Amino acid sequence: MSSTSATAPPQGSAPTQTGDRIFSGIALAAGLVIMAALAGVFIFLSIEGIPGLFQAEDAYKGAGNFWGYVDNLLFGTVLAATIALIVAVPLAFGIALVVSHYAPKWIAGPVASVIDLLAAVPSVVFGLWGINVFAPRMVPIFDWLERHLGFLPFFKGPVNPVGTTILTAGLVLAIMILPIITAISREVFTQTPVLHEEAALALGATRWEMIRLSVFPYARSGMVSAVMLGLGRALGETMAVAMVLSGAGGISFNLIGQSNPTSIAANIASQYKENTPAILHILIATGLVLFVVTFLVNFAARWIVARNERKMAR
Repeated sequence: MSSTSATAPPQGSAPTQTGDRIFSGIALAAGLVIMAALAGVFIFLSIEGIPGLFQAEDAYKGAGNFWGYVDNLLFGTVLAATIALIVAVPLAFGIALVVSHYAPKWIAGPVASVIDLLAAVPSVVFGLWGINVFAPRMVPIFDWLERHLGFLPFFKGPVNPVGTTILTAGLVLAIMILPIITAISREVFTQTPVLHEEAALALGATRWEMIRLSVFPYARSGMVSAVMLGLGRALGETMAVAMVLSGAGGISFNLIGQSNPTSIAANIASQYKENTPAILHILIATGLVLFVVTFLVNFAARWIVARNERKMAR
């Protein structure tokens, strides 16, 4: 065999390289467009929102200044999102594991499809269902919590008579973010190398031990990413929270009472109709705060994922 034939590239390699360059260029362009859009949103929020920090005291509706106005909203946003994560994350991981490793295919497929369909339901539908169906049915549960666990600050009365509490809003958010976390976790779990799973089972591990020792370490970064995407949805949800939550109070850890903090997004939706220049600047400034918080959350998630990847590479 001649040296020319030995070093000649295989047939079809040039089209493949061309396709790789085209795909790489498209991916790079898409990434740059997303970064430009985020930068544009940040610039707009900064230009229009910074004047909201320096309005007259009466524009902040008794809070005195912007930070006194936004701290209640930020607290309500974080509290509702935390409740949603506490409820949704274990359910999502459990459903994803059942679909990917436990249930037979004839059950796993329909269950996965039903969960995925929840992501297509508009948030206003969740809001209507939450305020008209879910909230009234939560009132007896709230009464039970007050009678038996009222010594805790979370369940101290008096109970909201219509059920439109921060706990109700958090549970509605949990249902909304459930399909996002479930779908991503399911895909990550199914990507675990089969040889790793079979090796663990061959060494005598039970199915749960195989999942704990093989699936979870491999899927850890994807699980964190799924949770952060769900958290981002919970932090920015507007209509469902605005419809379900009757927020009229300040900072309070009482989850079933009549005085509830509201979220930044829901406050913007409910107060935007006033639309005076001062109020508009203040609302945009609160949106800037939410943007920064969401950015920091995603930055922390990427740091956690990168640290886990470095640990696994060692």
